[in-house]
Amino acid sequence: MPGPIDFAYVLVNTDLVEQAIEDCAARNIPVACVLADGFAEAGPEGIALQARILAAAKAGGVRLLGPNSMGVINVPAKMACSVNAALEAETLVPGRWSLVSHSGSVMGTLLSRAASRGFGFAKVIGTGNEADLSAGEIADMLVDDPETDAILLFLETIRNPHLYEQAARRAHAAGKPIIAYKLGRSDAGAALATTHTGAMAGSDAAADAFLRAIGIVRVDMLETLLEVAPLLIGARPIANPRRAVRVVTTTGGGGAMVVDRLGTLGIATAAMVDTTLAGARKDTVVAELDRARAADDADVTLAVIGSSAQFKPQDALAGVIASAGPRPIAAFLLPEAPASLRLLAEAGIAGFRTPEACADAVRCLLDWQVPRKAVATRDLSVVQALLPAADEQSARAVFAALGIANHAVAVNPASPPVLHYPVALKAVSASIAHKTEAGAVALNIANAAELQAACADMTARLGGQISGFIAQPMVKGVGEAILGYRRDPLVGPVVALGAGGVLAEIYRDMVLEVAPVDLAGAHAMIAGVKGLAPARGYRGLPKGDLDALAAAIVAVSQLAALPEISEAEINPLIIMQDGVVMVDALIAMSNVGEHG
Repeated sequence: MPGPIDFAYVLVNTDLVEQAIEDCAARNIPVACVLADGFAEAGPEGIALQARILAAAKAGGVRLLGPNSMGVINVPAKMACSVNAALEAETLVPGRWSLVSHSGSVMGTLLSRAASRGFGFAKVIGTGNEADLSAGEIADMLVDDPETDAILLFLETIRNPHLYEQAARRAHAAGKPIIAYKLGRSDAGAALATTHTGAMAGSDAAADAFLRAIGIVRVDMLETLLEVAPLLIGARPIANPRRAVRVVTTTGGGGAMVVDRLGTLGIATAAMVDTTLAGARKDTVVAELDRARAADDADVTLAVIGSSAQFKPQDALAGVIASAGPRPIAAFLLPEAPASLRLLAEAGIAGFRTPEACADAVRCLLDWQVPRKAVATRDLSVVQALLPAADEQSARAVFAALGIANHAVAVNPASPPVLHYPVALKAVSASIAHKTEAGAVALNIANAAELQAACADMTARLGGQISGFIAQPMVKGVGEAILGYRRDPLVGPVVALGAGGVLAEIYRDMVLEVAPVDLAGAHAMIAGVKGLAPARGYRGLPKGDLDALAAAIVAVSQLAALPEISEAEINPLIIMQDGVVMVDALIAMSNVGEHG
């Protein structure tokens, strides 16, 4: 082929890809997309082969898309470098959204489903294995695309999180929402965690916190990924949302379905107006919708349309399309009504086929956040000097260096220290993570004789696993929290706060944020944990020292500066009326860096 080449779509067998990449480099082709599979997803040999083609690409100055990529489609330009079966359609509808997908089959799925609703895409890109170009980097490129108003992501994982953050911040500045559907909601892998925090704050929960913090909207349903964009385009994250909607419906049952679903998501209905008896005339519907959109007791107005959406789409939607007001509007169509969906798409109004997707979309809008300002880490050289933290005693020293009070003292069974009884006694062990289950804790010890007896009992049962004992006064506060930190393998450091104690993993009442956080972020975390309501003064109960708890959250979140630490936890952290008290402490070290 004479002249310069901008893009190569490599369609050769797996064993020929490396040579093809070298050929691309020889022709100075800047980007090569590889369809073939059998690389990193296929085991050790495939991983090695993928590393070789990446090395060849880098050596030749070629950016690599894939391998295992279904290619690139530029709909407005009528350019398709893809073998996706969706291209067999007579036409592809051009649109103002772009899609980046890890899955090639999902590319075709979303193309076809979008077409049935009357809208389409500007660019569609399959990233495959992301050996080089990742979804985050491509999303960042699409921020500068004048044909793209919203960016949709179908994600199986998150690689290179800093590129997602860069894209999200630039997209927010450009007024282009990024909307993600990410797989991985199950708890697989949580059992491998060392701490309760690790078990409760798995990678998906961490990914959720990460996406929220950088301003990427995460949908729960695939349908929502397709349908929510018009609700977000031209909008901005709502500061302090009321978490309420107003509903104007032409069908009582349809309205009730949406209201019910919203309620399960914690979204209230400020008012529901049923226009059925008024004949659902256009002027009536417009007046009610305008009134709802002007009301200050709700964030969103929902129009619910019954059977007329199927048989008289123009008449059914005339009022919805004609309405105006300061607050966004969306529509749920009770019947199967493709013509009505197309009319809504043309008008730039979000239309939904199910109450579940409609409610999910409203939740997305209300949960949408401005990208969080980065919080600086402080010098932790004093803490770092205490590492590695092999047992509870050394873990307590680390937390104390962060500013969290440590009331425990070392105990020599032969010569017990002077203590204020009653006390709790714990064995110190580098091999016992959860001491209650192992019988390495004794509570309500009343005197020195009982203390010596408890030490002797633990020594007899646990033997060589024990390196010493610590004791601390028995205290009763106004609440118990679990405060944890985790360096997530996908998105990096996160801090977690939940209702604490031995039942923490059962209730899973926990809030995660990207670490580090500031005091405002820490107080927001406290407000998000239902089980800490008593400490907030619920129904006249004594209030706990939430300022001290927030300061502890901020301090623990600073562990983000230390890659040597993979997990850290205080459980429980007793919330007193004055201060907080550390009861159990645990730190797990990673294999990164020098550990002291």
